[in-house]
Amino acid sequence: MPDSADHSDPSGSLQWPLPQPLPADEAPLRLAVMASGEGSNFEALVEACAAGHLHGRVVVLAVNRERCGARIRAERLGIPCQVIDHRRQPSREALDQALIALFRGHRVDLVVMAGWMRIVTPVLIEAFPERLLNIHPSLLPSFRGADGVEQALAAGVTLAGCTAHLVTPQVDAGRILVQAAVPVLAEDDRERLHARIQRQEHRILPLAVRLAAERLAAGPGPPAQG
Repeated sequence: MPDSADHSDPSGSLQWPLPQPLPADEAPLRLAVMASGEGSNFEALVEACAAGHLHGRVVVLAVNRERCGARIRAERLGIPCQVIDHRRQPSREALDQALIALFRGHRVDLVVMAGWMRIVTPVLIEAFPERLLNIHPSLLPSFRGADGVEQALAAGVTLAGCTAHLVTPQVDAGRILVQAAVPVLAEDDRERLHARIQRQEHRILPLAVRLAAERLAAGPGPPAQG
C-alpha cells in the first residue's frame, strides 16, 4: 500500500523566518481582505486574529461576486462586506479605484488578496506599496498565474505548495514572504492536492501578514522583486 499520510502536517514542518509578536501596546493592524471564492483564507485570518496569533483585526471584506462563499462567511463572522462587481466597472483601473476608496474609508494598514480572481493594476499596487499581499497555490516562481495546482500536476512534480508574497505589477512575481511545501502523492487529483495545499495556506497567511507588518515597521528596504 502506498504511504498516503499528509507529510505537510503542521507538527512535522518548520517555517523560517519566524516573526516576533507585535508589541501588545501597539494598535492592532487593520486588515482588508479581497476574495472571489469560498473565503477559507479570509476566515483563517479572522480566526488568527481572534486567537491572538495575529495582533490585528479584519475590518472589511471586498468581494467581486455577490453570491460567493466568502460573503456568506463574512455574514456569519460579523465582518463588514462590500460587493464590488467587476462586471459593472468600465475598466480594471476603475475597479481598483473603487477598492482603494473602500479600503481608505476603513483606514486599513494592509490588504490581503485571498483568492481574488482578478488581475490588479498599478493603480491599486501604488496606493498600497508594500502593503498588498497575495496567497498563491504554488511554490513560486514555479507555476505563476491561473490554476497553479493543475499546472503542477500537469508538470509531474513531486513537490507542490503555496506562497504568500507582496504584489507587484508582474503577476505572482513579488517578494516572497513565506512558503510551505506539500508533497504530491500518487493518488492525487486536483481536488485532493488543492485541499492539502489550502491547509498550508491557512497556516502561512497570518505569518506573512506579521512579516509584512514587521517590514513596514522597520522602514524602507531593498526594492521588491518584479
